[in-house]
Amino acid sequence: MRATKQLHQPIIEACKRNDAKAQMQLYDLYSQAMFTIALRYVKDTYEAEDVMQDAFIKAFKKIETYKEEVAFGAWLKKIVINQSIDWLKKKKLTVISMNEEITSITEESDWEVASGITYENIVGCIEKLSEKYRIVLTLYLLEGYDHTEIGQILGISEATSRTHLMRGKKQVQEQLKTSYYA
Repeated sequence: MRATKQLHQPIIEACKRNDAKAQMQLYDLYSQAMFTIALRYVKDTYEAEDVMQDAFIKAFKKIETYKEEVAFGAWLKKIVINQSIDWLKKKKLTVISMNEEITSITEESDWEVASGITYENIVGCIEKLSEKYRIVLTLYLLEGYDHTEIGQILGISEATSRTHLMRGKKQVQEQLKTSYYA
C-alpha cells in the first residue's frame, strides 16, 4: 500500500498542476476498476462509461481537495459512487419511504449462505433486484456503507435503508433457493 501510494504520488501532484499526460496516466491506472463500480449501479455499459468519465472530470477538477488521508483509489471510488447515484436520481429513481412504525431492523448476523454458493452467485442475484433494493444491497454489502451513509446518499431514512436491505436480502435468498436447491 505504501509503495503504491509513493508510486502514484508524483502522478497525482502533476494532476494537481493540470498536467494532461499525468491525468491520462491516472485515468489508465484506475479507469477499469471505476468502470466496474459504475456498472454495478447504472447497469448499462454506455451509461457506466459516461458516469465514469464524468467522475474522472469531477475528480480532476477537485483533485486539489485530495488529501493523503485515504488511498487515492478510495477517494476516486467515492466520487464514482456518488456520480452513479446522481445519474440514477436524474433517471427518476424512486425510493419509497416506509412508515417508521412498520419498519423492522435487519439482523446483521443472518448473512450466512450455504457452501458452494459463490460471491459471483450472490452478486448475480443482486443484479436482478429492482433498483431500490439493488442499490441498497450494493452500497451495504459490496461498498461497505452503513445505513446512515446510505440514507444520506439516497435521501432516505435509515429505517428505509434497513427495510430495503432486509427485503432485498430476502429476494436474494429466494433466488438462491430456486437456483441452487431446486
